[in-house]
Amino acid sequence: MRVRRIGAVVIAAAAAMAGLTACGGDSGASDKFVVGIKIDQPGLGQKQPDGSFKGFDVDVARYIAKELGYADDKIEFKEAISANRESFIQQGQVNAVIATYSITDDRKKKVSFAGPYLVTGQDILTRADDTTISGVEDLKAKKVCGAQGSSSPKRLADKFGAEWKAQYLTEQQGYGACLPLLENKQVDAISTDATILAGFAAQSPGKFRLVGQPFSEEKYGVGLKLDDKATRDKVNTAVEKMFSDGSWKKAVEANFGEFGKFFTTPPAVERY
Repeated sequence: MRVRRIGAVVIAAAAAMAGLTACGGDSGASDKFVVGIKIDQPGLGQKQPDGSFKGFDVDVARYIAKELGYADDKIEFKEAISANRESFIQQGQVNAVIATYSITDDRKKKVSFAGPYLVTGQDILTRADDTTISGVEDLKAKKVCGAQGSSSPKRLADKFGAEWKAQYLTEQQGYGACLPLLENKQVDAISTDATILAGFAAQSPGKFRLVGQPFSEEKYGVGLKLDDKATRDKVNTAVEKMFSDGSWKKAVEANFGEFGKFFTTPPAVERY
């Protein structure tokens, strides 16, 4: 009798532990696919007034989730900002981060990446009728707007020097605040990732021109747990399918409008 009771206790304990594993803090429960996204970037990841989410990163997330077997009602979006993307993944608060998340060697020491699903670079947005800017060198004597805390204005300041920064660089809290300055001719250009510029500019068709001469390279990847090769391989397969079946192209056209012409070729997925 004692042996049977001990066996029953062991089985019950094992069942309890299994329940904790299934429902505990690992990526938000096994029946949900939780994705960290930006919620304030038009064209990429933006929360709508009705509480839904829209953007290219959102479309990529939905496609990947579907390929992994999750229905739409099992996808959950969670706001991720640049500063907490690694910790969200490491702490299991999300299954993935798809939030203009550039793949770098330093980040690959902390998290795993599938993709890239899009390659972009720092570019320039001007007014549609301004033909005086055709590349980064033309910004030497131009007033430029950037976002506080972004690496994009720093790249320009490093290139042109402290005197240029003091005379020509204006920094706002976000790139959305730069648009009125550009439209009203208070600045001559905005400079950051081409995708971000395209997303904002697509909201005002015909008003702005994307120069289309990127001077850096940013490979947007899907952030996953470090060394989770099994999931990484599945996500890479999903991304490649999105490229091949036309869904990627449709998402580009739907989210970047007239600026989709700058993102016509899917990148090569980098498996490791």
